[in-house]
Amino acid sequence: MAMPRKLKNFNVFADGVSHVGECEEITLPKLTRKLEEYRAGGMNGPIDLDFGNEKLELETTYGSIMREILKQYGVTRASAAMVRFAGAYQRDDTGDMDAVEVVVRGRHTELDFGTGKVGDSSQFKVKSSLAYYKLTINGEVWVEIDHENFIEVVFGVDRLAEQRRAMGL
Repeated sequence: MAMPRKLKNFNVFADGVSHVGECEEITLPKLTRKLEEYRAGGMNGPIDLDFGNEKLELETTYGSIMREILKQYGVTRASAAMVRFAGAYQRDDTGDMDAVEVVVRGRHTELDFGTGKVGDSSQFKVKSSLAYYKLTINGEVWVEIDHENFIEVVFGVDRLAEQRRAMGL
């Protein structure tokens, strides 16, 4: 019986600045396809037509207001703010450690300064809309999605190459 790999620790970087000890929680982007049900004459049932990816989003929670994050707010380019997650995932049966890295670029859509109460810990929550996503595990790129440049590569397979070719890109 194999045990699952579990997140043992992580760090978050904003534009290359380490936030070790400051980022309390992260919700990594969900990869979701935009599908539309279709059924026409001669079909025995509906099928889902694939229209690409749904919106990519990232959420992070910090232990206090983050200067570097605040400096990224209101950037004018869709992929200007870069965030990198570096996680250490381990199997408890073998002790094997996996390095999981997620690099995203986008814009911060919401900065939540939370509430303040004397003697209580405060939090700074950030929501980000993403234009770019890359998942790398142990140095191998598993998924790379770049909405601006029409790129979607999954385990080395360029899923949009034929569409780019058909469009003359």
